[in-house]
Amino acid sequence: MTQKFETRIVHSLVKIFPDQELAETAAASGAALLNEVFSYQVAYRSKHLMPEVKVTAESGIGDRITLRSVGLVPSEYPVQHDHDDNMLRTTPGLYPDPLLPLNGDGVLRAYPGQWRSIWITVNPQNEVKPGLYPIVIRFESASGDKLAEERFELEIIGASLPKQQLLHTEWFHTDCLTTHYHTEAFDEKHWGLLRKYIQTAVEHGVNMLLTPLFTPPLDTEVGGERPTVQLVDVEVTGEDGYRFGFDRLKRWTDLCDACGIEYFEFSHLFTQWGAQHAPKIMATVDGETKRIFGWETDASGEAYRAFLNQFLPQLVDWIRENGLESRSYFHISDEPTLDHLGSYGSARNIVKDLLEGFPIIDALSDYDFYEKGLVENPIPANNHIDPFLEHGVTPLWTYYCVSQYKKVSNRFFSMPSARNRILGYQLYKYDVAGFLHWGFNFWYTQYSKRVIDPFRVTDAGGAFPSGDAFLVYPGEEGPIESIRMEVLREALQDLRALRLLESILGREAVLEALDEGLEEPITFSSFPRDADWLLSKREWMNGKIKEHIHKSAVSS
Repeated sequence: MTQKFETRIVHSLVKIFPDQELAETAAASGAALLNEVFSYQVAYRSKHLMPEVKVTAESGIGDRITLRSVGLVPSEYPVQHDHDDNMLRTTPGLYPDPLLPLNGDGVLRAYPGQWRSIWITVNPQNEVKPGLYPIVIRFESASGDKLAEERFELEIIGASLPKQQLLHTEWFHTDCLTTHYHTEAFDEKHWGLLRKYIQTAVEHGVNMLLTPLFTPPLDTEVGGERPTVQLVDVEVTGEDGYRFGFDRLKRWTDLCDACGIEYFEFSHLFTQWGAQHAPKIMATVDGETKRIFGWETDASGEAYRAFLNQFLPQLVDWIRENGLESRSYFHISDEPTLDHLGSYGSARNIVKDLLEGFPIIDALSDYDFYEKGLVENPIPANNHIDPFLEHGVTPLWTYYCVSQYKKVSNRFFSMPSARNRILGYQLYKYDVAGFLHWGFNFWYTQYSKRVIDPFRVTDAGGAFPSGDAFLVYPGEEGPIESIRMEVLREALQDLRALRLLESILGREAVLEALDEGLEEPITFSSFPRDADWLLSKREWMNGKIKEHIHKSAVSS
């Protein structure tokens, strides 16, 4: 290192480690559509400690630009022991992930000899005219001396991404907000936080939200329970008699409408991994709040069956009264295995007629469930999706989580960002209807035994590789986003750009172009690994869109 202060522009798919030399070449230009969020980075390194470095952005679209500092968080468990070789590193240490707001003066600290970066986000929001816009990022010392500046040219292309067709849910853990921010469930502070987190999810392509009719029976220790977050009021009126209230659920759906949520997935009606018990359900009994169902409840027993026979018809009536029929989805149980065919089938039979006409979706990877008619809308993991594709299952969703770490796309800290972003191309090629992930903001240890600080514990207490359990961090006033969340949004934008290109060239031409020049066609387990392929393919797409705009202008 010869200079006192070095800077370099790099694209958004670079993860910059403080203890690693920066090998990526500079990238000084890019392009985005009128309603597309565009991100890039400016890396910096100081020879000496500089406690105060001021960073500013200068551009004709400066009001559309946000600067954030890429923070470092620890990972004690980066990846499983038998991982594949498509990894950045596998050792424990500090990994770049949270996108931290700069203070009001745009001041950051530069550590001696460490590469760090500023994350630049441009959001045109359909309010910037097509054209070329220079962006200058300037670094100054505490005394006002210029340390460095980097110029980037962003082209805004005169076309808009079409509306997202993909149904996308990142499971929203309402109770994690109550425990981290020390609120009561659904008090006014909680509602305010819910709004901020839901808005952030929507801005990043989430259009379906896990809705806790009752406390979701997810990642809960057998015999244990998670904090109560129950939207439906229940009152016991007599033996096997119940009265239900939906006021809180109405406030939830109204809030979701205001934030842009389009679909509701009502929380699972039976416990995870087998559908053998009822979820925790709280009710007013003789004026006192008590738990009336839970782990002690046999899912197929008469008591819970009687409850569902009363509750679900009233819920369905409420859904119809509020015009939500086409926006409502249900779950039975998460991730059942072949050992649970009997209990899952029994649970399905209990609710099948009660939920007639509503889609039931569940994450499960054994084709037998679909073949035996136990689930009409399966969500197989991306490493178990082939049998479903071979049999032409439609509509078909997919998901990934802790177990999907060989050959397929995922988003652990230790993985290249290209392995995150390739998902958009895969979803397009196979015309996937929906994508599910379990961890938007899971800030507990495995089985929800303890609360964790996600800035210090990023692996759910040593259970899941860092990057699996959450996409956002809890800031003082609301969510702090992550590199992984921004790159996932880029993947969904690629998917929408492919849909736009399909409307211009036709689907067959787009599919042919995706695989052009590759040794193997793109599948869920075979895909280009390097970021350059992704960026060049998107550049090609942008070029075709611009050609179409030009031809349309000439012909008119």
